[in-house]
Amino acid sequence: MNDRYDAGYGSDQYEIVGYDEYGQPVYRQIPAQQQQTYDPYAGQGYGYDPYNDGGRQGTSPYGQPRQAGPGYDTGQQAPVHDTGQQPAQPAHDPYGTGRQPAYDPYGQAAPGGRQPRVAEQTAHIPQQAGPVGEPATPRQTPEDERDYSTGQFAFVEAPDGDSEDVIDWLNFTENRTERREEAKRRARSRMIALVVVLALVAAGGAGYLWYAGKLPGLSSSTGKGGATTSTAAQKRDVVIVHLHNTGGGGTSTALLVDNTTTKQGTTVLLPNSLAMTGDDGTTTTLAKSVTDDGSSGTRDQLDTVLGTNIEGTWRLDTPYLQNLVELVGNIDIDTNTDVPDPDAKKKGQAPLVHQGKDQTLSGKAAVAYATYRASGEAENAQLERFGQVMQGVLRKMSSDSSAATVTVQTLAQILDPSLTDKDLGTFLAKLADLAKGGDYKTALLPVQNDGTLSAQTSASVVKDVLGGTAKSPSADSAVRVSVQNATGVKGNADKARVVLVNGGYTFLEGGTASGTQAASKVLYSDAADKENATEVAKTLGLGTEAVAKGTVGSGADISVVLGQDYKPSSS
Repeated sequence: MNDRYDAGYGSDQYEIVGYDEYGQPVYRQIPAQQQQTYDPYAGQGYGYDPYNDGGRQGTSPYGQPRQAGPGYDTGQQAPVHDTGQQPAQPAHDPYGTGRQPAYDPYGQAAPGGRQPRVAEQTAHIPQQAGPVGEPATPRQTPEDERDYSTGQFAFVEAPDGDSEDVIDWLNFTENRTERREEAKRRARSRMIALVVVLALVAAGGAGYLWYAGKLPGLSSSTGKGGATTSTAAQKRDVVIVHLHNTGGGGTSTALLVDNTTTKQGTTVLLPNSLAMTGDDGTTTTLAKSVTDDGSSGTRDQLDTVLGTNIEGTWRLDTPYLQNLVELVGNIDIDTNTDVPDPDAKKKGQAPLVHQGKDQTLSGKAAVAYATYRASGEAENAQLERFGQVMQGVLRKMSSDSSAATVTVQTLAQILDPSLTDKDLGTFLAKLADLAKGGDYKTALLPVQNDGTLSAQTSASVVKDVLGGTAKSPSADSAVRVSVQNATGVKGNADKARVVLVNGGYTFLEGGTASGTQAASKVLYSDAADKENATEVAKTLGLGTEAVAKGTVGSGADISVVLGQDYKPSSS
């Protein structure tokens, strides 16, 4: 093996037999008989030797003797290895220069000489140059055991630019994939957080609606604890308001109801034709009771007829209504007709109130609209306009009890002893809060032509709004008897009234039936009133067979239907 020479130089020749794991070629030595003996430079006599230094043999940069390359004459004979088979032959000098020809690196022997036999070696990698500054390793002869130590070889792994690019690309791809996965994880986390927040908001909103009793699909009588509260057991605050028209005369009455259980406010409009029972047991109307009996008497009679508990009376004259509207800053309502100016000197002038939606009314216009009744118009039309004005005032009233109380005190009106200005201000503030929140409505109490209440038409108001049942009579109160005339003879009801009043009963006018009825009936709804019903039948001269359990009119304990078998003379 040649030292410090690449393959193809020196006396040994190599051929590539493969590549190692680092991609470097693996050589093996070509046997001597297969080597080329032709020397293209042997006969040309090129004598230039760039390494010639005056007959001295140079050294390699690594400290080893410098050997001549192909075609270069160093002026000295290259060392010849003795294989032991043939003595070395003097080299031939074709140009007669007296100098021996340079060493043929391609292994060409001197002309006419016998080519030395070289022992065949196994394939190996030619020795590479060692690091600068290390001593040169002497060349070993074929007689040596060819025992090479690992220190004689220096494998240098050259950096590969493509490898760095591949590593960078892999790192970039890996980083981008990680960023994408991280972005997906963050997006999923945000989505989960959003869903959780929306669920909490929905649950909170549903909880609030359930707590406030505003959740759709649930009964308005469902309390905070989830249990259904019967209409009779619901807590209500009721105040009656009488509007006195000081200019045109007449009154209008309404009940302001605050259902604290269902959080619902209602204005119940009471027609003036509503039949009531006077203190002497005689039948009267609401309008007449307000004029004759005053606030206290009317309140008690309404409690009896409607079965409710009115806590106070608010008398509101039209001048105070005008001031109230101006104090709250005018009102906005939907008007259903044009209202002329009551102070107009000439006909044909522009109306004070125009028909239309969302009309702004001043104090004067509000009073004119609340008391207006056109010619030939039903009384309930004017009553409904009064209800619109009252609801408009509540929407503009302050929801703060202190501020509402100041507004009431500013009116400087003399209130009924049953209701102080602080109580009225607090009550109106609660209704104002309901009206602003959309939890307020206006309902008209339906009455028949004779002023009596029908069980079918009044159930939605009397039962649902006011409690649904008449007020239970106290132990010392008289039994209330409602009488309906179905005899076909006018005046029989008045005769029955006299008999019942004389018997100690409270008479309630039940009106006149649409048709006649052959047999009379005495009805009771509560089993406890069966005995009272029997006594009423005896008082009217009717047999006990007329007593039966059935539907009783609102506000009455016993209902009597006088049939054709009723004989006034027998009572």
